[in-house]
Amino acid sequence: MTNVLSIVNQKGGVGKTTTSVNLSAFLAEQGKKTLVIDLDPQGNATSGFGIDKSVLESSVYDILVNDTPMNEVILKTDRKNLDICPTNINLAGAEVELVSAMSRETILKRAIESIGKKYDFILIDCPPSLGLLTINALAASTGVIVPIQGEYYALEGLTQLIDTINLVRKHLNPSIGIYGVIITMFDGRTQLTKQVTEEVSKYFGEKVFRTVIPRNIRLAEAPSHGKTIAEYDRNSKGGKAYLELAREVIARAKKQ
Repeated sequence: MTNVLSIVNQKGGVGKTTTSVNLSAFLAEQGKKTLVIDLDPQGNATSGFGIDKSVLESSVYDILVNDTPMNEVILKTDRKNLDICPTNINLAGAEVELVSAMSRETILKRAIESIGKKYDFILIDCPPSLGLLTINALAASTGVIVPIQGEYYALEGLTQLIDTINLVRKHLNPSIGIYGVIITMFDGRTQLTKQVTEEVSKYFGEKVFRTVIPRNIRLAEAPSHGKTIAEYDRNSKGGKAYLELAREVIARAKKQ
């Protein structure tokens, strides 16, 4: 079975793209055929793999708006087992253009179904909103990974996210649920981070991954070189953390 996992939090700057790029790299390294769908108009996951967004012949926008088959948009990365469905700023207009589209909430789901079971994992990097793009991602997914930063206001807005997931489950995708919650930007030296981690664990229980993603300068530097942390500095604290997270994600998939 293909695990289609949306990486969602309507707050910006919580580590969605960092998680999409680096988790996918280590899933691929563990032998799992992996696809990243860049659903954020900023296209940071696309550039994070060293792809020039300005010269794309086709993108996620074409899948959603022009009915282009997904297999015509997917690009192979130079990493074994790892492909990307890239995007660029064109996607910013998609939500408006999709308003009148037939079955607009399930366009991405149908596109993913068209590529069959080619992948073990499909990770969808979602924009920082709960608009039509994110609804498409949730409708297409078997589960949701929620990155939560270990900082003040971390839990703010999560009720709205849970309500949205519940609505999608009721109307569009009965099987969707939270696959896991990952604490990002963790700084074990601060009392605040520890308190936030405890709160998140109380709220989500066993859904919280044991692995936490630390604040790490190497993680922040890697995208500017068009590299994942697996290539840029796999032995950094961030690299080791994402490797452990990939192992946890794989172990969780076996229990599904």
